[in-house]
Amino acid sequence: MSTLANPPANPAGAVRGWRRLLPGSLFYRVTLIIVVGLAIAQLLTFAAIRYERNMALRELMMIGIERDIASSVAILDRLPAAERAGWLDRLERRNYRFVLGGSAEGTEPGSLQSRQFAAAIVDAMRPFEIVKVGEVAWPPEGLQIQVRVSDGSSVVVHAMRVGMPVSGWVMWLLAAQLLVLAVCAWYAVRLVTRPLAQLSAAADQLGPDLKGRTLAEEGPTEVAHAARAFNAMQQRIAGYMSERVEILAAISHDLQTPITRMRLRTDLMDNEHDREKFRQDLDAMHSLVREGVTYARTLHGAAEPPLRIDADALLESMVADYEDVGQQVRLEGRAGAPIVSRPHALRRILMNLIDNALKFGSDVRLRVHAEDGRMVVSVLDNGPGIPPDELDAVLKPFYRVESSRNRSTGGTGLGLAIAHQLAMAMGAELTLKNRAEGGLEARLTMAAAPARATLQG
Repeated sequence: MSTLANPPANPAGAVRGWRRLLPGSLFYRVTLIIVVGLAIAQLLTFAAIRYERNMALRELMMIGIERDIASSVAILDRLPAAERAGWLDRLERRNYRFVLGGSAEGTEPGSLQSRQFAAAIVDAMRPFEIVKVGEVAWPPEGLQIQVRVSDGSSVVVHAMRVGMPVSGWVMWLLAAQLLVLAVCAWYAVRLVTRPLAQLSAAADQLGPDLKGRTLAEEGPTEVAHAARAFNAMQQRIAGYMSERVEILAAISHDLQTPITRMRLRTDLMDNEHDREKFRQDLDAMHSLVREGVTYARTLHGAAEPPLRIDADALLESMVADYEDVGQQVRLEGRAGAPIVSRPHALRRILMNLIDNALKFGSDVRLRVHAEDGRMVVSVLDNGPGIPPDELDAVLKPFYRVESSRNRSTGGTGLGLAIAHQLAMAMGAELTLKNRAEGGLEARLTMAAAPARATLQG
């Protein structure tokens, strides 16, 4: 089997390459395609009309010009030789003129159109003798035809084919038409894509609290139907989630009462060893119930309004709180400017991340820096990290990497899930990744620019 030196082109790759050249927005893509398509169609129409008019003009010219030339030659033939020069200007036209005496120059006509043009003139000037027919370089496709009149003198006919003139206002009219079509296409595409943009914005606003804005059910039939379907979907999802959260909250709340009774009964046990074992189990159950209630509240979303806060002061106070209880957390970097956020939700997120880092590592750092116009707060530790295939799974509720099922080492599996839910509710992004030097980095990325809403604080 021989190897091809030049492999065949990949049509799919070429199509993908062209798609990369298109704008990313659907609005601009459709507008560009329509406007370019209209422009091409208009240019093709103009070219077809121009070609047809050229053909019609050539036919008319082939029918009339040879008769005019023949008539002019007949007039010169009947005039006395002394008067012929005075008639040359009168007989001259835009596409032919006459010269007395001399001989024709040029070569045999080459193109088919030139030969047909010359043959038509020669046929019309019979019975005059045609001495020579030549094609000259300038004007293009120009002809010189030497004719001998009855007195034996020569008359040279300088004839040329004249194209169809195009008035300047025609081009301006075509440009104006294209502009009108472009404006109409822009408006039509905007009318079509604006509901899509509104639907996308409403979907983006549909956070964990499922309290997105209701779309207006108006406009064209298809748009109104899509809006009604989206609003109904929001209501159904909100109803399902509300029912789920209420069940979780009710179970977690109702479990607190038997746990309290069991704790009281445990305190009355005589066997100290068994009493301590029961107390540890009850503490684990109580912690799980408390975390379950907290997670249920985060699913309802944050009713806390965004406030203008001093991020550096908030982070410094959190680090000081950990130092007060004997846990070392180092703060690196500064935000340098106030931000707009939900302070209680932000504090809870960072506390969950720091608690998780302290549980598995001894060197915990809280790093703050700006990146692409956004504020990034990272919690870094030197622990064992998380297997790469479980980095996304640990953000789900009740998922624990630690396999011993020991609550003292593995936790309840809700700390990172609560942090993730709160981050989504406040419009931030929480990601986890293993550090190259060992340990885990939990990165919280949030907007650094103040919101346009009324700020408090």
